[in-house]
Amino acid sequence: MHSAAANSELKNGTGEEMNETSHLVCPQCRSINRVPTARLTDHPNCGQCHRPLFTGHPITLTAAEFDLHVSQADIPLVVDFWAPWCGPCQMMAPAYEQAAKELEPRMRLAKVNTEDERPLATRFGIVSIPTMILFHGGREVARQPGALGPQDIVRWIRSHT
Repeated sequence: MHSAAANSELKNGTGEEMNETSHLVCPQCRSINRVPTARLTDHPNCGQCHRPLFTGHPITLTAAEFDLHVSQADIPLVVDFWAPWCGPCQMMAPAYEQAAKELEPRMRLAKVNTEDERPLATRFGIVSIPTMILFHGGREVARQPGALGPQDIVRWIRSHT
């Protein structure tokens, strides 16, 4: 795991601090990108595929992508574990979408369909949906079962970051 503190580097041994960088995983091509933390709000594009690193929408994660995002990205990752047949999940989807618009690029919001990714749901002990889990530094930080409105989602996330 790359940490933001570890990315604060010295320039030519002079003691002058270079800009802190954040490692971000491209949601399209899965490349790891180093972006100056101060430039996160400048709508950065992937250095590999040149597509936006943030779109203001939650990304969909498969099991293959999940570990990459949890282990390699320096920003917090919030995952909504949901299913298409779940009424409360469907009710919360627009609120989660709105939260993504408000919280990116300081954190990434993602969705995992528990019907398609059953081993991932089992791995995290998902017994009720929707369940949001906040990951940071490669580990689970907080968990919230049940549907929430947009401001409640934002408030819950901010209270744990």
